Amino acid sequence: MEMVKGMTPKLNGGEYVFITLNNVNQVSRADTLCEFKEHEATTVIISKQKADALRLPYEYVASWITLSVHSSLEGVGLTALFSSELAKHHISCNVVAAYYHDHIFVDCKDASKAVKILERLSRNYTG
Repeated sequence: MEMVKGMTPKLNGGEYVFITLNNVNQVSRADTLCEFKEHEATTVIISKQKADALRLPYEYVASWITLSVHSSLEGVGLTALFSSELAKHHISCNVVAAYYHDHIFVDCKDASKAVKILERLSRNYTG
C-alpha cells in the first residue's frame, strides 16, 4: 500500500466539535467543515469557536489531522491501518474520507502524539 509510505499527517489549526441539528439552517454552510444527514438528525463538524458563538451544545472537542496523500475512495486497508495504530496507543479517531484526502479527528489532548504515531507509521511501513 504505497499510500502509507507517502502519507504526511498535517495538524490543522483550531478546535472542532461534532454537533447534531434537526434544522441545518441554524448554521451557515460557509461555517461548516462537514455534514452528514442521518435519520435522527444531521451531524455537523464545525469550529468550536463558531459553535460557542452560536451556543450550540457539544460533548467532544477534537483536533483535525489531514493525511496529505491522495487516497482513493476504493482503497482497501488504509483506514484500518492507521486507526489500528492509533488504537494501540489508546487514541480514538473519527475519520472522514473525502475525495482527495482522509481526515482524522482526535481528542485535542492526543493531537501531537497522534501526528507522531502517523509519521512513524509512514516512515516504517513495509507492507
